[in-house]
Amino acid sequence: MSKINAEVISVKPDKVKISVEDLDDFKLAEENLKVGSYLQISDDNDVILFAIIESFSIDLVDVKEQDGSGKSNLDRKYIIEASPIGTLIDSKFERGGDTLSIPPKSVKPAESKYIKEIFENSIEEKRKFAFSKLANKLDISVPVDGNKFFNKHLAIIGASGSGKSNTTAKIFQTAAELKNSDFPELNNSHIIIFDIHSEYSSAFPKASTLSIENIVLPYWLLNGDELEEIFLDTGDKNNYNQTSLLRKIITANKKLHNESLEKIYFDSPIKFNIQEVLNCLKNLKNETTNYKSIDDRVMIVDDSTYTLAADGKTEASSGILFENEEEKLHKYFEKVYEFYPSKGQNIKNGDYNDGSIDKFIARFESKVIDRRLEFLFGEESSNITFEETLRLFIGYKSDKEANITVIDLSGIPFEILSITVSLISRIMFEYGYYSKKVFGSNPTPLTLVYEEAHKYAPKSNLAKFRSSQLAIERIAKEGRKYGVTLAIVSQRPSEISETIFSQCNNFITMRLTNPDDQNYVKRLLPDSLNSITDILPALKSGEALIIGDSIIMPSIVKIEECEFKPSSNDIEYIEIWKDKWKDIDFKKLIEKWGN
Repeated sequence: MSKINAEVISVKPDKVKISVEDLDDFKLAEENLKVGSYLQISDDNDVILFAIIESFSIDLVDVKEQDGSGKSNLDRKYIIEASPIGTLIDSKFERGGDTLSIPPKSVKPAESKYIKEIFENSIEEKRKFAFSKLANKLDISVPVDGNKFFNKHLAIIGASGSGKSNTTAKIFQTAAELKNSDFPELNNSHIIIFDIHSEYSSAFPKASTLSIENIVLPYWLLNGDELEEIFLDTGDKNNYNQTSLLRKIITANKKLHNESLEKIYFDSPIKFNIQEVLNCLKNLKNETTNYKSIDDRVMIVDDSTYTLAADGKTEASSGILFENEEEKLHKYFEKVYEFYPSKGQNIKNGDYNDGSIDKFIARFESKVIDRRLEFLFGEESSNITFEETLRLFIGYKSDKEANITVIDLSGIPFEILSITVSLISRIMFEYGYYSKKVFGSNPTPLTLVYEEAHKYAPKSNLAKFRSSQLAIERIAKEGRKYGVTLAIVSQRPSEISETIFSQCNNFITMRLTNPDDQNYVKRLLPDSLNSITDILPALKSGEALIIGDSIIMPSIVKIEECEFKPSSNDIEYIEIWKDKWKDIDFKKLIEKWGN
């Protein structure tokens, strides 16, 4: 080993400053020092403090010549600042650095044998989970505590092109392959990936992939907020009346189809018929009543009679008398009726036949008949059972069981994206909740992976994001108790709901170039680790800073390449542009577009 000439010139609880005379001598033969490298600082009690290099600077010192001339020269001193991570005492590593006696007797780059010992001995073998190598020493694997990694929420963040997709794929490919023994069946991992850019089907060829082509979401499981978000226009001045009407009609329809249940509410997760609700709305919109009757008899053409007045005008002499509003709603569920016009002198418009709900009904009908939303409002979604829905998302389909369910959101219309994420997330949370109630604990712990999470759980007060924000925030705050955890993947952490992001205990932070995102990450970390994030803009593709409860000490790692890659490669513009002019089948394109 080369001569090492350095001394510790300052020790603080969160910072160690080292002065080095000759930088070429201050390194091990096989290692080049860089930001993120480890140092080992020893004292007289055989305690070794490990610190991670944060910064490097040069200090110019005025040095007198020794020849008696009185001249002076500027000599260089190299200053390294590092953050203490933990101490190694009797081969046992502990976080923190307050056991080091002052002054330390030596400082040098950390030897590979000690670093390897720290990572290998810090976690029980059965709990080790590894997907990366130390960036400066690729022969050293960096395991995390698998329990703390998955049962506490995880954030994978980095700018576009930093390697987030490979990292996400590698982590969950590894999770799906782990086994206690050599058995051919699937292990018991259960992972749901919300894939917004259709990247992950290629990375998980054995996964159950759901897209707009084959996904079935039962609209009758939508809660009140989700139903209102879909069908109501928040800018409509009649929104309050529309909300009240929607709640009343859907609740009545749920009671009609679930007569055996005692307590039924607007939010109750039970079946109702969306077409019958539309029939009822249309009938209320067109309803006319007998003006002369004190009980406002309804004037449906097939069920009402007219008489001829002396002046030759037709006038209503009777109509349908309903015993209560529930009976009328049940009648209106059956079909769309024709009502006598209000031109007769004894006929007036019903309470909603004044144009106040016309836009609401048009919006409602446009959603129900939209072919793009058939996965939500089609016949299959009406007939699917709750059990089939759970099996679909957790990977228990009768024709294909799978550890990983990839939900391809790329074909879901943007205006319904938040609702789709909200509904699935909420069902999975409640699955975990009731699993614990029934079995004592969740026998199938779930991790929900939210790719580009800022798209549907942003830091925003807009009504269109409210449902998905609430669903994901609830998992962030309560999910761990019920075996449901999050993996938040995003290139814009500063745009994600702080409630969600602040609940993450483990961070895989890749290259971040946006200052807002860098500062956002810094605010979420302990003060002692803030300066480590200064390296984030300089990380190479595939490199990451791992910080959190699951890793023994903050580490800059190189993520291993995944076996099957996600289809997230950039389009090779210049190569494609150099090709011959290509003919496009616009007819085929538009047919797909319209469907």
